[in-house]
Amino acid sequence: MQGSCPKVSIIGAGAVGATLAQRIFESNLADVVLVDILEKVACGKALDLMDGAPIMATERSILGTGDYAAVADSDIVVITAGLARKPGMSREDLISKNAAIVKDVSCQVKRYAPSSIVIVVTNPLDSMAYLVYKTTGFKREKVLGMAGVLDGSRFIALIADDLKVPRASITAMVLGSHGDTMVPVVSKTFVGGEPLTKLMAKDRIESIIKRTCNRGAEIVSCLGTGSAYYSPSAAVFSMVKAILRDTKEIMTVSAYLEGEFGLKDIYIGVPCRIGRAGIEEVLEIDLSDEESSAFHRSAQAIRQSIASHLLC
Repeated sequence: MQGSCPKVSIIGAGAVGATLAQRIFESNLADVVLVDILEKVACGKALDLMDGAPIMATERSILGTGDYAAVADSDIVVITAGLARKPGMSREDLISKNAAIVKDVSCQVKRYAPSSIVIVVTNPLDSMAYLVYKTTGFKREKVLGMAGVLDGSRFIALIADDLKVPRASITAMVLGSHGDTMVPVVSKTFVGGEPLTKLMAKDRIESIIKRTCNRGAEIVSCLGTGSAYYSPSAAVFSMVKAILRDTKEIMTVSAYLEGEFGLKDIYIGVPCRIGRAGIEEVLEIDLSDEESSAFHRSAQAIRQSIASHLLC
């Protein structure tokens, strides 16, 4: 890390950004800078969190600001800025407006925190990660998107609820886009060491896969305004922790591929080893023919999104 105390800057003080700031600050993981175009909102949320610091026994600092210069020397910058979905909207519906926001943020990160690792959360996530990578010119290891960590958690939660088993007994993986074409990998899903296919009928598995893919929209429809933030912030927190603590954990994140899985020049969710350098290894795994086909269809959907909406 660049200093004696790690520093994480979060761009966007909305629900995801503020909740992530709370998780990092209260866990004593790092000092936090919360940046938002609405400077008073960022400042107010930071002050509110600081007032709870003695109760939560944290000695970390937190700053809310509208000044990007405050992100200098950040170890990690998390980009959450952008518009959230409304009922009836897909993640892709956000792309034109969010692309302009994310491109501007990327230029600021490149200017003030050129040595940082960037985690992208803004939707549509894979396209936005690609835009950040192209705009900053950072190495691919240092730009990653929050994707399968959240989607895999949703898949596990739904399986556990259906089978009435501890969530900790389940291992699962969701590859592909952080969108409607995501690919829960059934062949790599185990419950207590047993393949999911031995414990659950195919139609039930398909039902859970469908609900996993639509979980974000389900939450949006319940909330009415805004989208999920507790679980996305938890997913990003786990990624931040893996980087700062150099855990070398294998996580599914949106990564830039240079031939892995037969794909090039694309961001898509794949299993990676995460540590102090960011993405330290992309792990190619065996997929069934059906899973491989679904994964490549997901890649094609991302490519179409980039080709239609982004000029890099």
